Amino acid sequence: MMEFGKMALKEATEKMFLKRLPALGGDGGLIAVDREGNIALPFNTAGMYRGYIKKDGIKVIYIYKN
Repeated sequence: MMEFGKMALKEATEKMFLKRLPALGGDGGLIAVDREGNIALPFNTAGMYRGYIKKDGIKVIYIYKN
């Protein structure tokens, strides 16, 4: 979706995990990073453990929707 649809990381991952996947009866989530360091953490479940480390070394951790 990013390459052929010319979408940004956040737009592409949210479209897939918040619209297309549920329409097919699926659920799940993704931790995605693009080549520019942008991060997307979409999921369509009640909660998902996820995290990343910022450039300055600060750790960011999430469990449920924020």
